[in-house]
Amino acid sequence: MPDLTAPIVNFAVDLVGSHGLWAVFILMILESACIPVPSEAIMLFGGFLVSEGTHSLWAMVAAGVLGNVVGSALAYWAGHAGGREWLLRVHWLHITEKRLDHAQRWFDRYGSWAVLVSRCLPIIRTFISLPAGMAGMRFGRFITLTLVGCIPWVLMLTLAGRAVGDNWEDLQHTLHLFDYALIVAAIGGVAYWMMRRRRRLRAA
Repeated sequence: MPDLTAPIVNFAVDLVGSHGLWAVFILMILESACIPVPSEAIMLFGGFLVSEGTHSLWAMVAAGVLGNVVGSALAYWAGHAGGREWLLRVHWLHITEKRLDHAQRWFDRYGSWAVLVSRCLPIIRTFISLPAGMAGMRFGRFITLTLVGCIPWVLMLTLAGRAVGDNWEDLQHTLHLFDYALIVAAIGGVAYWMMRRRRRLRAA
């Protein structure tokens, strides 16, 4: 299966290799602000740099987490101020109706806790801030849950990158395939829930 994100991954890796922690911070802002930059590649390569002694583990994790929080806050306020129709018109954000619907259903089903849980799920983690903002979720709670949800994801990727060293790219490809499997499972779960709900309504 061809990796359609390869050019973006190469760009991100080159940027982190040249500018270190600042590049990690900026790229993780973009990833959480609905720009399709894969956090797996950013933080796994960051972990590789930690293994090389270029940066400390905690500085790398802090840069990734802070970037996630800032980017999520930007997406939250975009959803809060602009609303659904405006978001769908901003084409450079790559927000499609399907992606927004998926994040909206997840938020509607699990409420504010979806913000916490979704930080470790593919695609949803990037777009969950939008329905949170559109729903007017309390900003302090949103930021707290975002911070708590981002820390284990960023720490896990950085530690994995440090552990595998030069093989970080192989692990990134494996995680990318795992993302596809999670997407299929999530779609199947939503479809199953909708079928059960429809049956209950018919029975009622």
